Amino acid sequence: MSSSEHSENQNKIRQHASSSSLEDDKFVEAAIRGDQAAYKQLMNKYQKPLYYHVLKMVKHHEQVEDLVQEAFMKAFNNLDSYNTNYAFSTWLYRITTNHTIDYLRKKKLQTTSIDEPVKTKDGEMEIQISDSAETDREIIKKERKAIIHDAIKNLPEKYRNVIEMRHLEELSYQEISEQLDLPLGTVKAHIFRAREMLYKALIDKRDKF
Repeated sequence: MSSSEHSENQNKIRQHASSSSLEDDKFVEAAIRGDQAAYKQLMNKYQKPLYYHVLKMVKHHEQVEDLVQEAFMKAFNNLDSYNTNYAFSTWLYRITTNHTIDYLRKKKLQTTSIDEPVKTKDGEMEIQISDSAETDREIIKKERKAIIHDAIKNLPEKYRNVIEMRHLEELSYQEISEQLDLPLGTVKAHIFRAREMLYKALIDKRDKF
């Protein structure tokens, strides 16, 4: 390829990126005004790329779907903070990456027992937590659970059922579909809507988390 052809291709790439960003900004502006179709346009555009992005970090396919949905919820509920001086895609990918890292960090903490000794270069070291620290942590955990359960109880029944089955009973999408005799697509849509409603209900109480 000649230098002129290479330069022409680079210009096309930049123009495409620029037109894509401008399109995103129009969708974001419409979404902030409450245009539901604009939300759908953004999801249709980025859902698959984000899925494969998260799949590089998390190998369980249904968990990847959950994380992508949750990342969209975080982004959509914080559109007012999006700075149009930067590409929307960059902002969305950063939210998704951070959310996935948080999930992996929490999962690692949950699977690490505090009773097991930690191996160091000087040998093994026991982890000891004071009674007061343990009590404080348990209190915070119970408060967090209570807040989430209250929020779930206030969901409309069809959304409450699917979110309880997914997150409390830990059923797969397919199992929920079969138990409720609903199409798989409907189950996913209900879970997405339930998460959206939960996030909005919980965002005002985030200081308690």
